Amino acid sequence: MEDELEGYFEQYEQQVGDNRIASIMDDLKSTSDPEDMMLLIIDVLKDTEVIPDVGQYYTFIYNAKTPELTYDQHPLIACVDVQRWGFRGLNYHWGDFKNYTWEEIAGVLHVVRPSEINDLRNISYGYFKTSL
Repeated sequence: MEDELEGYFEQYEQQVGDNRIASIMDDLKSTSDPEDMMLLIIDVLKDTEVIPDVGQYYTFIYNAKTPELTYDQHPLIACVDVQRWGFRGLNYHWGDFKNYTWEEIAGVLHVVRPSEINDLRNISYGYFKTSL
C-alpha cells in the first residue's frame, strides 16, 4: 500500500508540479536563437527514451533526409503511434501530425512532463529547415 501511494504521489508531482522548464524560462525568453533554446531545454530535460510511449510528450533533434523537405529540427510532439519504421506525433510547432523515422533522430527523445508542455508550447524554439 505504501509503494502504491508513493507511486501515486510521484505521478501527481509530474503532472502538477516539478516543472523543470520554469527554472529556465527567463533564459529562454531572452534569446531568439532556436539552437540556443534547444540546448537550454535538453540540458534540463534529463529523462530520455529511445522509443516513445503513445500519449506522452517529447522533444528531440531531428534531421530529415528527404530532399527538399521543410522540417522542424526541434519538434515538440505528443506521440500518437509507434511503428517499425518510426513513430507519428502531433507536432505543436506545425499544429499538424508528422512522421518521424528512427534513423533521422539525432540521439534520444527528451521526455516532457505534462506540467511542462504549456511552457514549451509558448516558446518559439521550432527550427524550420529545408533538407538538401
